[in-house]
Amino acid sequence: MTFVLDDLLIKPWVSLVKVLRSTAIEEAYDVEAIHDEIKENQLLYEIGERPREEYEQRRADLELELEVAEKARENLSGRVEVKR
Repeated sequence: MTFVLDDLLIKPWVSLVKVLRSTAIEEAYDVEAIHDEIKENQLLYEIGERPREEYEQRRADLELELEVAEKARENLSGRVEVKR
């Protein structure tokens, strides 16, 4: 009887939580969006609309953000521990 209740009441909620967690991680750590920002930063620097110092700082920030996002995506199937 307990197994039936677990299957009917608990497992659907656990599955829903897993899906919501995965979706949240995918949205919060959007690797493609970060790549787009890196390209935009490079372009703004190349056309002279962003000073070198600002470009380099933004590039370093984006590279760190990209590293964190890739680690979060790698751990998507398991527990995610992201340190900044």
